[in-house]
Amino acid sequence: MAVIPGFFIDWNGKARRTEDAGGGFVVDVDPVAKYVALYTEKGTLMHEATFYKSLDDLEKKGIKAELVAGSMPWGMKNEW
Repeated sequence: MAVIPGFFIDWNGKARRTEDAGGGFVVDVDPVAKYVALYTEKGTLMHEATFYKSLDDLEKKGIKAELVAGSMPWGMKNEW
């Protein structure tokens, strides 16, 4: 699995860095397919997303998402 620098949108609509996804997830990036997969440490697929090379690429697609650090929890706010 390769972690290639870039961005994706999490299930809460926030932008995250592929290198700092948080949640203890293992990140796999396929830049050709523009695909990001996040797995638990045991290999369960938890999230799939589109890969963006830069924040500008997100904006070009009309996506306005807050960039959050990996320390930001993945759950819903009522679960924090």
